[in-house]
Order: sequence, then C-alpha cells, then structure tokens
Amino acid sequence: MTAQDFIPESYNSNIKKDTVKWESPSNIALVKYWGKREHQIPENPSLSFTLSNCKTITEVTFTKKESKDFSFDVYFEGKQNEAFKPKIQTFFERIENYVPFLRDYHFKIETSNTFPHSSGIASSASGMSALALCLMSIEQKLNNIDALNTAEKSFEEESYFNKKASFLARLGSGSASRSIEGELVVWGENESVEKSSDLYGIKFEGKVHSNFKNYQDTILLVDKGEKQVSSTIGHNLMYDHPFAKERFNQAHNNLKILTEVLASGDTETFIKIVESEALTLHAMMMTSMPYFILMKPNTLQIINKIWSYREKSGSNLCFTLDAGANVHLLYPESETDSVLKFIKEELVTFCENRQYICDHIGLGANQL
Repeated sequence: MTAQDFIPESYNSNIKKDTVKWESPSNIALVKYWGKREHQIPENPSLSFTLSNCKTITEVTFTKKESKDFSFDVYFEGKQNEAFKPKIQTFFERIENYVPFLRDYHFKIETSNTFPHSSGIASSASGMSALALCLMSIEQKLNNIDALNTAEKSFEEESYFNKKASFLARLGSGSASRSIEGELVVWGENESVEKSSDLYGIKFEGKVHSNFKNYQDTILLVDKGEKQVSSTIGHNLMYDHPFAKERFNQAHNNLKILTEVLASGDTETFIKIVESEALTLHAMMMTSMPYFILMKPNTLQIINKIWSYREKSGSNLCFTLDAGANVHLLYPESETDSVLKFIKEELVTFCENRQYICDHIGLGANQL
C-alpha cells in the first residue's frame, strides 16, 4: 500500500457528537529503530514485542463545530494539560490529508496511563497509537461502518483499519506504529519479512517457537526523570553520524537473523542479538556529535549482575534498553519465579525507590 491509499474520498455521515475509546500498549524493540528520514520514515527496520500491562487509555469526544481551525483540549489523569497540546497540534497537521474531518470537530481528548507518570517508560508509543485508533473509529462512524468487534467484520476491513491506524500513529511517534497489534511487530522494509513497510507496522506472521511464547518483561526503573535527550534530537544525530550506514546495515541483518531464531527457538542467539542491539543503540549516542551517555552507573551494575547470574544459573534472562537508563529484563514465563527472586535479592537496590514494573507480551490494542 502507498500513502495515497489512506486518503478517503468522502465521509457519508454527519454526526453532531459522539465518543470513542481505546486502550493501546507500549512496546519494546528487539531490533532498534534509530534514525529517520522525512515524514517519520525509518532508516532501518525494527522488530518489537508488544507489551500488555503498560498501556494508555484514551477517550475522545468529538463535537461538530463551524470554524475550520483545529480545536481540541487535552486532559491527562483527569486534569487539563496544556503541555501536550503542541505535539498533538503537530500530529494533526501531519495527518490532516488522511483524516480531513479533523477541522470539522472539536475534540476533547482524555488520556491516562496504567504505568506511573514520569516513570521513564516511553509513553509516546502507547499514547499516539491510542489517539490514532480513536481517530480511526471516528472515521468508521462517519462512514457508517460497524465497529471492528462485530461478527460481520471482514479480514480486509480489519487489515485496512490496523494499517491506517499504524500509519497515522507513525506520524505522531515512529515507535507508536508498532503498538497496534501483537505479539511481535515489524516496522520498516526488510527483505526477510514479506509485506513489511516503512509506512506502517505489520504483525509478524513468521513461525515463533514455543521458547518465545508468553515472554515476560520486567522493567527496572533506574531513573524516572525526564529524558536527557528527546527522541527527535536523538534520531537527528544519525544524519551525519560516521557509523550510521553500518548501523543501518547491521539492523537489517539482525532482523533477518532474529526471524530465523524465532522459528528455531535458538535462545542463545536471541540473547546475543537483543543485547547487542541495546548496546549498539547507546553506542551510537555515545559516538554522535554532540555525544550523550544515557546509561546511569546503576544501569551498568544491573547489566553486569545479569551476565553473572546467567553464567551461574544457565538462565535465558537477557536485557534490552531504550534510549534511557531503565533496563527491560526479558525472560521465558517458566523462569518467572527465579527471575523475580533474583530481582528482589540483587537488582532492586539499583532501582530508584526500589521500583520495577512486571509486564508480559500482549496482543495489541483494544477498543473499549
């Protein structure tokens, strides 16, 4: 599909006022997206686990109006929040061609997260995907299309809905394109994944060995402060990065390897690729100009503890990182008791206020 396919011809209904509501999860990339071209196009493909418990719940009430300006109010955790408005204004400007009803309604956007605010977990993926899904539900209503959870829905309708929702979400936050579906999502063209696209994320349809079913993700909150570097600035640092080309090639190759690993159940190679991807992301930041160290001393302490634990126990526990100090622990469900014991005995001391969040792999967003 092309971007042109997401431009509607017209809307048939003239609804005065209505409400839609979605919940959408965050996700954690195994192969990292870092570096983008114009219009939020990724420089390299990425592969992510969709989470389950860490999600954003968004309700949008839309009311018909006469003026043709963008009009919206944003409420976070029940309180009006002006700080979120510039990002949503930019989002609306980017997607207007694809959802032209935006200027016909005033939108009351009420949103909340199931994870602690300022916990250091990126909420842009869950937040922008939840908003994009609400806009898609509004589009359905304006076209008199039944909601997707009806028994009469067709595969083609659902596929288009999810693709366009991912397409819209991408224009708000690149990683948000990976939060529509689950359990594994690929975003970015890659020769090893059929139908992969730079425009939207797709559900990974390849074989997945039982070793990787019901994976757990426990997030160690090392630093709950504001991001040291915004994602936009971080991605822009790749433009003139001396190692950018090799990094993009590495991501393509790692994604190909991981598709094979997921099918074979090779946990040893899975661990190597996932941890290497995490460290490479931070290496690119440390070797950019200007340069940044996003890890904290406690991040390194945790990584070394994980390596020691794995060597002694033979565990399949591994870590990954986002562009920050927090550590995601990935492990099979069968190891839950032993890993949680390890966290409580050896890792929690390195977490801010001894906090961590237990999550697991989920199936994607839900309409409420």
